Amino acid sequence: MTDIPLASSRLGAGAPLVVIRQLDREGWTPVIDLLSNERDVVAVDLPGFGDSPSLRDGTTPTVPALAAEVAKWFSAAGLTRPSAVGNSLGAAVVLELARSGAVGSAVALSPIGLWTGPEAAYALGSLRFARRMAEALGDGSARVTGSPLGRTLAFWQLVARPWRMTPEAADGSLRNLARSPGFEATRRAARTYRLAGFTPHVPVTVAWGTRDLLTPRHQARRAARLLPGAHQVRLRGCGHSPMSDDPGRIARLLLSATTG
Repeated sequence: MTDIPLASSRLGAGAPLVVIRQLDREGWTPVIDLLSNERDVVAVDLPGFGDSPSLRDGTTPTVPALAAEVAKWFSAAGLTRPSAVGNSLGAAVVLELARSGAVGSAVALSPIGLWTGPEAAYALGSLRFARRMAEALGDGSARVTGSPLGRTLAFWQLVARPWRMTPEAADGSLRNLARSPGFEATRRAARTYRLAGFTPHVPVTVAWGTRDLLTPRHQARRAARLLPGAHQVRLRGCGHSPMSDDPGRIARLLLSATTG
């Protein structure tokens, strides 16, 4: 039984496909809508993000600890080795689930943990700055997200064409960033996380946007070395959160790369 009640939603019918979310909830929405035409899409917020509470008893929210909690949640939700997908932190969690055999297939979009120390400091420091900005804006976030220029300034590291985001999606993302209670503890724990090499025993796809400015695409070459059995995909023209740049392409990738 899971230790905490993870927030989740379910849409569609067919083979289960779990979408693991953290700061990217709004970016996943159009992809989930497309996937639900063919799959039973189960979206779950990681502990400490979105509507899910943080881990209990002072447990440090490392990537393996988050993956272990999600694996417990699978059982509570009646899911047996489902296919799973995640982006960034969620992608690293998906890879840990693939390592343990908790999923039947996995897709990792721009996973963290393939960085050097300076690269981790840059990415996590950028997110900390974004968090402080979102907190400072508070209820006035619409003043920024209501204009193409404001959306570009807020999301240039995450989305290749942030000015194309809808004001609603951009505003929801900033509000989620500001209110997620586990953000800072998870950010600190992620500094030392490194994906150790392993040969996946389930189908694994790793995809990287060619315009990723947070975890640059040269990290994909490390993924090829550390995950020699994984299928590697380049997402041309996409940023760190490719769901926001090309939801149709991401939906097609997930349908073709996961068991169903």
